[in-house]
Amino acid sequence: MNKAELIDVLATKTGLNKKQVEDVLQGFEDTVTETIKSGNEVTLTGFGTFMAKDRSARTGVNPQRPTEKIQIPAVRVPKFKAGKSLKDALKK
Repeated sequence: MNKAELIDVLATKTGLNKKQVEDVLQGFEDTVTETIKSGNEVTLTGFGTFMAKDRSARTGVNPQRPTEKIQIPAVRVPKFKAGKSLKDALKK
């Protein structure tokens, strides 16, 4: 499912028009991005938690020349940890 399809489904389920749903979804994305960027987490109880994790620097291999080693810098990456309700729903 892509973003446009999600907007269609949410508009049908909520009775809102597509523009309203698109605005809400964009606001949600912006808020989650700003929050995890500042080092905090966004927890939706039962659904899951959005957070940022630091990935340390490491040595890797150049895929074009496997004998050549390259240094991969440290980076901050987004992470999602599924909540209990979401996990249980997928088990059934």
